[in-house]
Formats: sequence, structure tokens, C-alpha cells
Amino acid sequence: MTMTTDAPTSAHATPAGGPSLPQERKLVTSIPGPKSEALIARKQAAVSAGVGTMMPIYAAAAGGGVIVDVDGNSLIDLGSGIAVTNVGNADPHVTAAVIEQVQRFTHTCFTVTPYDGYVEVAEALNRLTPGDQAKRTALFNSGAEAVENAIKIARYFTGKSAVVAFDHGYHGRTNLTMALTAKAMPYKAGFGPFAPDVYRAPMSYPYRDGLSGAEAAARAIHTIEKQIGADRLAAIIIEPIQGEGGFVVPAPGFLPALQAWANENNVVFIADEVQTGFARTGAMFASEHEGIVPDLITMAKGIAGGLPLAAVTGKAEIMDAPHAGGLGGTYGGNPIATAAALGALRAYDELDLLGRARELEAIIVDELTTLQARDGRIGDIRGRGAMMAIELVDENGAPDAALTNAVAKHCHVNGVVVLTCGTDGNVIRLLPPLSISDGLLREGIRVIGEALEAN
Repeated sequence: MTMTTDAPTSAHATPAGGPSLPQERKLVTSIPGPKSEALIARKQAAVSAGVGTMMPIYAAAAGGGVIVDVDGNSLIDLGSGIAVTNVGNADPHVTAAVIEQVQRFTHTCFTVTPYDGYVEVAEALNRLTPGDQAKRTALFNSGAEAVENAIKIARYFTGKSAVVAFDHGYHGRTNLTMALTAKAMPYKAGFGPFAPDVYRAPMSYPYRDGLSGAEAAARAIHTIEKQIGADRLAAIIIEPIQGEGGFVVPAPGFLPALQAWANENNVVFIADEVQTGFARTGAMFASEHEGIVPDLITMAKGIAGGLPLAAVTGKAEIMDAPHAGGLGGTYGGNPIATAAALGALRAYDELDLLGRARELEAIIVDELTTLQARDGRIGDIRGRGAMMAIELVDENGAPDAALTNAVAKHCHVNGVVVLTCGTDGNVIRLLPPLSISDGLLREGIRVIGEALEAN
């Protein structure tokens, strides 16, 4: 099965990373092919069964909008490693910076003998995140680690301990972040007990609750005031657009109302932008769509073009509250990762990837609206930029996880990488690299349509 090679039609982006890879969907074996099958068997014999894999293929190369597996199959990438390779895989800005840095030194530990890359990334994040107030940044390794440290900082600053997260929220797999995360399977089941003093409030979910942003915020604030109390509450943490919870975009006004209440009550407002950050939604950070200026922002995923790096950026008086030595870690802000981040930030700017994300949104909405007109099981189309999703339901409007899984499997065996999500497992999420071409994106969504027709 060979599909048409397609060059990007946008002036904003060209295939980045592995630029010599043909930008096409091409299947030369069944999925999985024999080499992938052999690696699957080796994985089962060597890797913990608790580490699952979604796609039955093993990657050999990637770039632009494709992933090429060890059998030579070329698949359309609508996942970006879960919103990590926003700039594309092996983007030249990133690879050049990494090569230069790795030839100088690979590690010293910033808390022992510091280096300028860490400082440069902090300066950039202080400049790029919402708000013109004085800011400070600390670097870490993963999104979960950034969230843990944001909570530490908020508790230290306020002298309070309680934390509120939201229904359908996802914040990580460590003990504290599992407590913050709403969904039990596969993230929490069997791993308790969890960190204490973590509570949950109702999220704005327009497709399901029908509430305005003001109404949903009033409901959440009532829950917080009656069940926890502002005098005990250190922080509210929320994803401006929920990721694993189903790409839920809260109703307009919900986030500003929550932030206003938090500011009035000495509660630190934390925006978890791990999945939404770095041009993914058509703004550098999703908070910008609602005009909010969070007290703290957690970041990871798209920050460094695929290398492990995370950050907490926030108001200087909050970030400076912990004592010296209270924040840090052996690998946090590793020099290779910070070099990659500086390369990725150059790519976002020079390739106008914010504009490209908005172009991709227009294409995705156009294609998905056409599909929805043919198939009423697409109950909702939602998202922003290159972070879009469809929620699949049965004839009664109930979540249809079985259909969602069938659609994803059909896409996988036909050469399209798609991800599922949602508390009820009934959402197909689209997270294409911003380097994908228009034609590849449209072709990938057409395969989703074929999957719906086949099921």
C-alpha cells in the first residue's frame, strides 16, 4: 500500500527532522511487520509488563509528519509522542544544538557547577510565559516532577497544605501526581495509598454539563469552599485544556473566574501546561486564550524537541519563597536538554509554528466537520490549534469506548498513529507535529473516517 507523497503547502513549516524521509504513508508489510514482531517478543522477555505500548511497531526514523518503522513502513504521525515533538522529529535547530553541546560536555549538575544553558532557558521562559510581572524559573526532568515541585512551592509560599485538582484531570504517575489525577485505570489502580490533602472539584465540560463558564466556576468554587475551605487551600491546579481527560476545553470565563477567586483567597493558581504548552494550541501557552496569568505554570513535553526537560515558571515572590537547596535535582536542566530547548524555541519562532498550529486547526476542523455530518456518533469536536479531538458516542449519546478502540486499531493497522483518551475512553485525540504537511494531515483524518465506516 503506497500513498501519495505530499510536500507541505504552508509557508510556515517544512518537514523538519529527518528531512530526507519521504512524506508519505506507505505500508510494505502488515502491521506489525516481522522485525517489529521480533522486537515485541524481545520486549515481553526483557521489559516489565507494566510498561505497555500502544502501537505494535518499532520506530527506526521519524521526521516531518511520518514515523518509519524497522520493517520500512511509513506511518502518518498524529500523536507527536503525546505532544512532545511539536517542532517535528529531529528538527535541525534541535539536533545542531544537541550535537554542539554533547561535544563540549554532557553533565556537571547545575546545583554543583552551573552552566549558561540553564540560565538562558529560564530567561526565555520568564519572557514567553503569560504576564509581564517579575518571574523566576526552575528546571526539572518530567511533567510529573514539575507538578510535584509546583505544589511544593505553593505550600511553602502559603504555609497551607490542601490542593484542589479537577474531575477528568491528569497530572502524572508519581505518588503525589497520581493523587491529583482523576482516572483510576491504568494510572492509579493498585498503587495507593496516595499523598494526602488532595481534593477534587467539578470541571467545566460544556458537551456534557451544558453550563456557562460562570455557572461551572460557581459550582466548582462552592465545592471548594464547602468541602475544603480557602483557609486550608495552598493551590488550585488545572489544565487549561485537559489532556488525558478528553481534550476538554472549559467554557469561556471558567478559568478567569477560578483565578480571580484564588487571587482573592491567597491560593496559588497553577496552570498545568505540560501538554498544552509550546505552540500546541495556536498560542505559546493555552492560558493565553482565556487571558489568564497563572501564578505558576508547569511545562514539559514540547519544551525540548523530544529530550527530557521540564520547568516551573511563576511569580518571583512565589518561586523565590523556598530556601536555597529546597529545589533541584541531579539531572534537572541537564545541559544537553537545555541546548535542545533553546534549539526548539528558535524553531517555534523562525518557523512561525504558532501560525502553523492555527492553520492545522482549520484543516482538522474542516475534515472532522465533514465526518460528523456523515456520522452522528461523532458527538463532539473540540480543542484548539493542533490539539483537537472527537468524542464518540452510541445512538443514545452514551460514551462508546468499544467504537473508539476499534477506530484506533483500524488506523494503526492502516498506517496512521492516533491516540485515545478521556475518562470514559471514548475520545480520539489528534496531536500532529507542527511540521506535518496539509496533505498528510488530511489523509490521516480520512483514514479515521474509513475506520468509522468500517465499524
